[in-house]
Amino acid sequence: MRYKSMHKNLREAINKSGILQKEIAKRLGINPSTLSKYTRLNIFPALDTFAELCLILDVLADEILGRRE
Repeated sequence: MRYKSMHKNLREAINKSGILQKEIAKRLGINPSTLSKYTRLNIFPALDTFAELCLILDVLADEILGRRE
């Protein structure tokens, strides 16, 4: 699994969701800059935050992790 592809998949999921990053961050209870770091840097959310993020974006974790078939 490559980190760059995970960041890319997360960015794409956010874009497809139509939800502003500011709103996603608010729902997650994190700072918008933290969410931005998840999409650009080698920083990833904690497992519980990742699970909630997938629910908000209505996407399977496997899609973000690059395990889609």
